[in-house]
Amino acid sequence: MAKAPANPAVRKADPVLQSLFDVQEATLSNGLRVRLLANHQTPVVSLYTFFQVGSRNERPGITGISHLFEHMMFNGAKKYGPKMFDKVLESNGGRSNAYTSTDMTVYYEDFASDALETVLDLESDRMRSLRINDNALESERQVVMEERRVRVDNDITGTMDEELGTLIWKAHAYRWPVIGWMKDIENITRQDCEQYFRTYYAPNNAVLYICGDIDPKETLALVRRYYGDIPRGPKPEPVLNAEPVQKGERRAEVRHPAQSPALMLAWHGPAGRSEDTLVLDIIQYALTKGEGSRLVKKLVYETQLAVSVMVDWGWRVDPGAIIVYLELKPGSEPRKVEEALYAELARVASEGLTERELQKAKNNLRADHLRELATNSGRAHAMGHYEVLLGSWRDGLTLPSVYAAVTNEQVKAVAAKYFAPERRSVVTLTPTADGAADEAADGKDAE
Repeated sequence: MAKAPANPAVRKADPVLQSLFDVQEATLSNGLRVRLLANHQTPVVSLYTFFQVGSRNERPGITGISHLFEHMMFNGAKKYGPKMFDKVLESNGGRSNAYTSTDMTVYYEDFASDALETVLDLESDRMRSLRINDNALESERQVVMEERRVRVDNDITGTMDEELGTLIWKAHAYRWPVIGWMKDIENITRQDCEQYFRTYYAPNNAVLYICGDIDPKETLALVRRYYGDIPRGPKPEPVLNAEPVQKGERRAEVRHPAQSPALMLAWHGPAGRSEDTLVLDIIQYALTKGEGSRLVKKLVYETQLAVSVMVDWGWRVDPGAIIVYLELKPGSEPRKVEEALYAELARVASEGLTERELQKAKNNLRADHLRELATNSGRAHAMGHYEVLLGSWRDGLTLPSVYAAVTNEQVKAVAAKYFAPERRSVVTLTPTADGAADEAADGKDAE
């Protein structure tokens, strides 16, 4: 985890959380890391498999392969064929899902504890011998292409977010969307998938988190039985952060059929392990968490310049971005809304937060943190999230103490550092009539 934004002496594990996380750890000879946490309150178990691969590990030509491969993992393997994974899991009272982000790909199952061995058999089967063929690839390719059309090409926020990514980053892999560019999705080959699988879905690039009604010793024995003979893969190539320092504001305009204009803005932020990351968590909550938060109160209710405002600040392995999205009223002047936003951010940098705002943000962060840890699934996911982005799952246990120690002086310093105009990128949505943007583009091509 990052060095504490306050005196490191205050970074202590919360005693309540520490009592809940008696985690047993092991590493198999093939490199697979295992984290086991017993909780016998109910006879259920959650199993999460974190693969340390996301869109940041891709390259031009195969962007989107991480997300595509998430879909491929449900196409059957040597022992359990097509459609058998969910069929067997659900017949044992379980459910599954998965997601892909910039930094990781995660698969998870919730099930009755007596189905543990069956679930380990299912998961190890697809890690060992996933079914990869042209028919399966083409089927999932079409699903992902349609998903991209719905979530990006025909969605205002998706289109703006994609445009914003290309402004924020010039050299880093974060510049392309997790779902990938359409032409790349169309041209990913079976050979690309096979190489990707051997490298990134090998046991030495994965961590298992198993929480619930388990006996850790017996569970580890089962993990060794089902995963122990899966061979290591090659060591993944490290990702180079070659992003140059931004030296001035960057702007883009998106013309899209819409009822009203919108703004999406971003400022370069730190990496997850930076000492500034948790201070930005506080600032994010103070700005937009709840109806009485700083930006919601000022921009939505008092000045009525915006219909809604959201701040999205998420931890990443490499330096990420602080994103603000504003939906405006029809006929609004985006520049006027921008100036009002910048004025509020400047106030945070110069004056900090009120004591009430600061304490409220800390309280909400602690509540959300504890709420996630209330379930087996939440604990397993949290441990994986902390380990990938902060360095160790144990660092998550110190979050309450770190948040509690953040001062207004730190808030002011971090706001001044990251909300500087030269670190800013802005995308403005200009509404068009249906088809107007396409017709204009066709006319330009015809010329």
